[in-house]
Amino acid sequence: MKFTKKNNCRNCPVKCDIYKAAKESGVLPKLETLHATYKKHEIISKSGTDVTQSIFLIKGYAKLFIEGINNRNVILYILRPHNYIGLLSFFESVKYSYSAVALEECHVCMVDLNLVKKLYFENHAFLIKLNGAFGKSVSAIFRKIISINQKQVRGRIAESLLYLSRLYNSPKFNMGITRKELGEMAAISEENAVRILSEFKKEDIIRIKGKELEIFDIKLLNRISEIG
Repeated sequence: MKFTKKNNCRNCPVKCDIYKAAKESGVLPKLETLHATYKKHEIISKSGTDVTQSIFLIKGYAKLFIEGINNRNVILYILRPHNYIGLLSFFESVKYSYSAVALEECHVCMVDLNLVKKLYFENHAFLIKLNGAFGKSVSAIFRKIISINQKQVRGRIAESLLYLSRLYNSPKFNMGITRKELGEMAAISEENAVRILSEFKKEDIIRIKGKELEIFDIKLLNRISEIG
């Protein structure tokens, strides 16, 4: 991790909801931010550590995951700009209940959490925005729980590939994650993830070339995901 600078956000091209709330509430002069850059695989937030900052992802992709027993992690979802990291721990806990790791070089902006809480309770528009983000995070976790409990391994991998396709807005994309991480998205082992990918490839559902994956039969993949 490399800290880059402190500033008051006035020159930042990304005018996030915190900036807008601070401006509306008249506390913009007090809004100091710390910018940091994380290299690929670096830990942005760690399960069990204190929550002291609101972390806003400006650039790059990161994975949000629960650390399981014997290094059996479960990826809840992938974060992309412009989203908060560790949002669900802002108010319910003094410690992170999950971890976030950079999948590529990530640039983040950190704001003191006490100021964010003050804005949350005093600025109605910011409260609505943050509650909407809370809701999206919770919905994503609920969908993950349903998938893990009700779908078999083929359905989970199909769902994960469709999720990545939507994330990159294309049926053809560079994976951006390892086979192990794909397995963690589906809550299965790396070996099972590799096996299912091989099956999908043989069935002409997907095509793989290096790190590039193309969904060739998206209707069938959707059907596999639906029936589990």
